[in-house]
Amino acid sequence: MTIHLFVYGTLMSTATSDLGRDMRLRLRREARVVGAATIQGRLYDLGRYPVMVASDDAIDIVHGELLELTDPAVSLPWLDHYEGIGRGAQHVDEYARVESAAKLAAGGLIPSWVYVFQRPVVGLPRIRSGRWQPRK
Repeated sequence: MTIHLFVYGTLMSTATSDLGRDMRLRLRREARVVGAATIQGRLYDLGRYPVMVASDDAIDIVHGELLELTDPAVSLPWLDHYEGIGRGAQHVDEYARVESAAKLAAGGLIPSWVYVFQRPVVGLPRIRSGRWQPRK
């Protein structure tokens, strides 16, 4: 099982907003920060948090951090719930957890889980820098 998780928004250790605070604290107990990393994708701004969508264009890069989960079998179910995955047949999941290659700033590609937005992004402001800046 993949033990790494790429985060790019409210779950980043550097995030300071109230949104996701309890999840960040739990993640801090269940994972260690490996370092700054990037992943191929496009980032969009939903206001309180960003969303990432897949992209085939190598120029589309999302900046975040790579975490190593102590026990993925314990952490991934509550992370999936936080991201709204698997809430039942009448609910369309907002995200999908997919495996992708994260590139460490220090070098090297690491297979990692990442949460990818599943809904249309038409009309959403794109974050062209690929770096989310949280609002207070």
